[in-house]
Amino acid sequence: MCIIKLNAIDSTNSYLRSLYASQTVKDFTAVIAEKQTNGRGQMGAKWASQEAKNLTFSVFKDAESLQIEKPFAMSMVTALALRKALQIFAIPQLSVKWPNDILSANKKICGVLIENVIKQSQIAASIIGIGLNVNQINFENLPKASSLKKITGTTYDLDELARTILNYLKDYFKVLNNEGFEVIKAEYESYLFRKNKPSTFKDAEGLLFSGFIKGVSNNGHLQILLEDNIIKTFDLKEVTLMY
Repeated sequence: MCIIKLNAIDSTNSYLRSLYASQTVKDFTAVIAEKQTNGRGQMGAKWASQEAKNLTFSVFKDAESLQIEKPFAMSMVTALALRKALQIFAIPQLSVKWPNDILSANKKICGVLIENVIKQSQIAASIIGIGLNVNQINFENLPKASSLKKITGTTYDLDELARTILNYLKDYFKVLNNEGFEVIKAEYESYLFRKNKPSTFKDAEGLLFSGFIKGVSNNGHLQILLEDNIIKTFDLKEVTLMY
């Protein structure tokens, strides 16, 4: 297991992408930083994290051997590995908020940013960025955020958490290789936050509407059953779950 530890970096995703551009990088190489000065989340959002309190790291995944036809598989595998690893540490009420946030009850404890490297119109590699709230307990102006310590009262070893997550990433990629996309998709959908529950959503124009989350399409779009009994699919920029 190749783990590179840094005191501070602008972004572990950017560091790992640059490393891959300049040399051969071993599959599942991880870059862990005590502090990120420019951590990023989905759709350009900033990821704020107290220094040395949380787990901020990126993992290199060689995608050429996988021959991934459906890129969302990468996102589902990551979410399942994170959920399973946190279950091992007895974190309660774990679910996946589409596309790949990890919640405990209705509090966000982990976010993921996956950036793909494209070569000849194919995904050659993916950089999986993970931000896990571990021992930080104060989250000013973030009412939906929490951490492992805030939930359980326990202080966690960051290295042990990282190793456990990496091991489950390897396990779930084996499942994807051996059992296929549909097996991963079925398990992912079984853990979707608010699946089959009446929910409120906001569309890209800011309008609210009601519906039921039914699952995801093969390309990762959220499938919502609307009031007129029609299932409509939405991509990340088109819908926000209100909770």
